[in-house]
Amino acid sequence: MSQDEQFEHESLQDADSIAQYLGALIEGFRNGRISLSSDGHELMLTPDPLVQFSIKARKKGNKNKLSLKIQWKDSKLKKGRESGIKIGI
Repeated sequence: MSQDEQFEHESLQDADSIAQYLGALIEGFRNGRISLSSDGHELMLTPDPLVQFSIKARKKGNKNKLSLKIQWKDSKLKKGRESGIKIGI
């Protein structure tokens, strides 16, 4: 059974703050664990070693947009570990 969890956050930030957020994401990918939290809501992600990555940029007049998309499917091995199954003699 799949559980649908979602995290969204939107705010106005300066360039240094954005750099800090991106740095935290980099560390999360290096450590294999990304924790997102805001207003008491938390979502934990465990990225696989291989992920789908896309980047899009657009400039229209004085409006600029940069979109990053990173996605992966949880491996069956991870799901088994999360269920707490233990096999022993």
